[in-house]
Amino acid sequence: MRSIPFLDLKGQYESLRAEISQALAEVLEAGVFVGGGPEAAFERDFADFCGARHAVAVASGTEALTLTLRALGIGPGDEVLTVPNTFMATAEAICLAGAQPRFVDVRPDTANMDPGLLEAAVTPRTRAIIPVHLYGYPADLGPITALARSRGLKVIADAAHAHGARYQGRSICAWGDASAFSFYPTKNLGAFGEAGAVVTDDARLAADLGMLRDHGRRERYVHEVIGTNARMDAMQAAVLAVKLRHLRAGNERRRVLAALYDQLLPGVSKVGPAAPVPGTQGVHHLYVIRTQGRDALQQRLTAAGIESFVHYPIALHRQPAFAYLGLAAGAFPVAERLAGEILSLPMHPGLSEEQIAGVAEQVRAADQSR
Repeated sequence: MRSIPFLDLKGQYESLRAEISQALAEVLEAGVFVGGGPEAAFERDFADFCGARHAVAVASGTEALTLTLRALGIGPGDEVLTVPNTFMATAEAICLAGAQPRFVDVRPDTANMDPGLLEAAVTPRTRAIIPVHLYGYPADLGPITALARSRGLKVIADAAHAHGARYQGRSICAWGDASAFSFYPTKNLGAFGEAGAVVTDDARLAADLGMLRDHGRRERYVHEVIGTNARMDAMQAAVLAVKLRHLRAGNERRRVLAALYDQLLPGVSKVGPAAPVPGTQGVHHLYVIRTQGRDALQQRLTAAGIESFVHYPIALHRQPAFAYLGLAAGAFPVAERLAGEILSLPMHPGLSEEQIAGVAEQVRAADQSR
């Protein structure tokens, strides 16, 4: 069997080469590389895709989270609730804003925030909640936003994996105060480098984000606050505009491939949506399984030429950077258990049904040999 890549960015580029070349040529011809038309056009298109009033393009997903916290006035002395089984950037952004992360464990079936644990985690210093739509599956936004409203807290979703996901018949961007997206190249909607965006219906928040990303100014050389340089450049915006036109089709292809995995791996434990909530639809950024023999399975796949990854192998409260929080092993048992059992199988729109079948065959064989 030929090797099966986890992701095929080169193949994706080849399929869009003509469109991307034209878009980049237009930017080069215009000679405006920052603050020009491509960024504004992408913001309009992405807001429309998300069913929201505003999208603010920024330099990365990390900046999307950090600047949103700052724009909402969250900083030193404040706490923000989030999960421990996510990429470092989620909690890192809280720290970069000057606040402190406070972790909440997750559900074992979805790997997303357990709303039943939120109330006990809230303290007088809590100002916001950052649920993560992990692997492209919506967090349980209904009870999360209800709790936030009852306690006067902001909700900023980490939607880095979830471009186009829906919850209870509505875009995930229709819930809470803002959704922060990453356009890192590996994402369902990926740039040719670093890029991100914040989506919101709040005009004031969008305006403040626009100011913060551009050195704290609304007009040239008049700086109202200390901001930063977190603007998206025109080249990234042009690439993203092209890829956005193909995102719905790409997400639909991921659904087909995920359904095939489900069919071919009926006895394998999967991390993903719980019992279906009407109108809730993930975008299958990753296809993740659980097995106590994770390391042996990954070695078997590698030997067969199949790429796989672990998202993520160390819960954040066990990272050296967060040792100062004093959280011992066992503090968040579900997240810690998942970290030792999860494995992400190949998942991207360029995969064939035959490749999915080849991966599934190796997973089943490994399961039978245990």
